[in-house]
Amino acid sequence: MSKPQTTFICSNCDAQFPKWQGRCAECGKWGTIEESSKFKVQNSKSSQPPAKTLSLDSIATENIQRMKTGMDEFDRVLGGGIVPSSLVLVGGEPGIGKSTLILQVAETIHNLVLYVSGEESGSQIKMRLGRLNLSGKNIQFLGETHLETICATLEAVKPKLAIIDSIQTIYSDQVPSEPGSIAQVRTATVKLLEVAKKTETAIFIIGHITKEGVVAGPKTLEHLVDTVVYLEGERYHEYRILRTIKNRFGSTSEVGVFEMTGLGMQEVKNPSAIFLMDRKNPTSGSIVTPALEGSRIFLAEVQALVTKTSFGYPQRKSVGFDSNRLNLLIAVLQKRAGLPLESFDVHINIAGGLKIADPSLDLAVCLAIISAYKNKIIENTTIAFGEVGLGGEVRAVSQVEKRVQEAKKLGFTKIFMPTVTMHFSEPCEIVQVNTVQEAIQKIASL
Repeated sequence: MSKPQTTFICSNCDAQFPKWQGRCAECGKWGTIEESSKFKVQNSKSSQPPAKTLSLDSIATENIQRMKTGMDEFDRVLGGGIVPSSLVLVGGEPGIGKSTLILQVAETIHNLVLYVSGEESGSQIKMRLGRLNLSGKNIQFLGETHLETICATLEAVKPKLAIIDSIQTIYSDQVPSEPGSIAQVRTATVKLLEVAKKTETAIFIIGHITKEGVVAGPKTLEHLVDTVVYLEGERYHEYRILRTIKNRFGSTSEVGVFEMTGLGMQEVKNPSAIFLMDRKNPTSGSIVTPALEGSRIFLAEVQALVTKTSFGYPQRKSVGFDSNRLNLLIAVLQKRAGLPLESFDVHINIAGGLKIADPSLDLAVCLAIISAYKNKIIENTTIAFGEVGLGGEVRAVSQVEKRVQEAKKLGFTKIFMPTVTMHFSEPCEIVQVNTVQEAIQKIASL
């Protein structure tokens, strides 16, 4: 027989402990540890009959009819439109514009849309619609936080699209913990997924996270839902990037770019021109690079500032660029290029509030640091990209041809890039370099 085994489980975060304690060591809550008995399964032969298997060749594929929103940037991120019966998690920091974007999407759906809010009243939602110049004639409102009531309403109304704003406010009577806890959030998501498949309703779940992504919500639900999208950007900058983290119905390499305006989110058709719009007079420490975001190429300005340190330990800070990567590149410049940066503060900024993880930024960051250190201006028509290794070598990156085409389209005439066996028909000067030292030597202004 199976033997009972006693464990103690936190009702707030589901952490397990071998003995009772007053405070949960995982979430820090007091008085949430409860005793739970479960059975320890012994090795025994299963008495269940085997299930019938199917050949993948015999399974007919379904032609999914996606719902188009008319917002090309949004549809691209989802893989071509909203899939019926799908459960989509929309994450992001509070105030980044998630609810605004989803309301604009709901306005484009010509069928019934149910907006469930546990944070705002119907009058507040109506005021937001008015501010965004939206009619909301196809949107029904439900101010409810009780999970069982919400699911019963979805099964009765059967809307084409349902919006849950936000998942942290939903609670179920079956879970003895406060709303927003991991247990409540998981239970609500599992039940909503079941309802979505049953009613063929596409459900959007809005979840809030901090910059570290540690609050119960999106990070704990990514494996439960069909699609995960995150709205990113600096809160006090006007540009937002919608990025796919997981997508069962499409690619995860697509991104959408929006501009936050007084009338909500506006699509940015040409991100490169927008991000370089304020780059007029050239200054030292500035260079443009073609960065790969998803399957699109953005031209972004890399800015560097090198100043004499006022303390014994130099500061290395970055905005929009990985700080660990910055420290690595500074070490390469000191060791391989002989740049004495040990007594200088180095600051890097990606203009426009962008956050870019593409390794092709390495060469541009290095050249921007050298330009700022020597206080020499790089020509305004020069662009650079390439990954830099620890030996100072400039390594090849993906999508080289697309990067060159995007640079040429916006009028850049000199391109510093890794050495590749490829012919370019664009009428611009291609400067191929093998090392950072060689790149420095070939830029006459430095």
